[in-house]
Amino acid sequence: MNPQPFDLTHKIALVTGASRGIGKEIAVLLAQQGAHVIVSSRKIRDCQLVVDTITAGGGSAEALKCHIGSLEDIQNAFAHIKLHHGTLDILVNNAATNPYFGEILETDLDAYSKTVDVNIRGYFFMCVEGGKIMRNNGGGAIVNTASINALQPGHFQGIYSITKAAIVNMTKAFAKECGKYNIRVNALLPGLTKTKFAGALFSDEARYEETVQKIPMRRHAEPHEMAGAVLYLVSSSASYTNGECIVVDGGLTL
Repeated sequence: MNPQPFDLTHKIALVTGASRGIGKEIAVLLAQQGAHVIVSSRKIRDCQLVVDTITAGGGSAEALKCHIGSLEDIQNAFAHIKLHHGTLDILVNNAATNPYFGEILETDLDAYSKTVDVNIRGYFFMCVEGGKIMRNNGGGAIVNTASINALQPGHFQGIYSITKAAIVNMTKAFAKECGKYNIRVNALLPGLTKTKFAGALFSDEARYEETVQKIPMRRHAEPHEMAGAVLYLVSSSASYTNGECIVVDGGLTL
């Protein structure tokens, strides 16, 4: 038995959307367990603030600008990782976008394209590039942040919910084909979590109360509560998981 199942010493981890919220908490926790964490987001300055927090606590981290809606940014990010680290052990795809909150029939092409480009195309090619490095280095772990909306579309979140459902099946597809390379691929499905990203839900008191009443624990989650599930999925103790979807925060009643 491994006496330290969550020890990530000498592991290289890339976390996208890590400048705040769930991504930040994941990055901090992985660093606390010994990983060198590449903190990535669209704004390098915000990433550096998280890096400063990690290094102040004795951890190891660096900031890397990457907008996963840009294929050029994705290519540049992995070129940097290959040049400076030569390997990647952990990839957490957490960056996402939801530019439109409203009636699905009013969704315009711009909102549709932005959501799909980040939440589907971005995740797909992050998995492809990260998976290639892992394949060449004997394996690794990928976690894709989906959403409880993948199982039940959120109110006024039509295209966002559709992309999150796609991420779940994408995860299963990568897991099915990459297991032979010792690459574990899993998905995290957070429920209602208090982040800036979910601000529209928290600002509507009536909608918030309606949503909370569907959660078994009758409360929303905090970002740090998501990080523990990710730590489990990327650690050696989770060697048997592959293609599973982990629902946190109790989920919503279907």
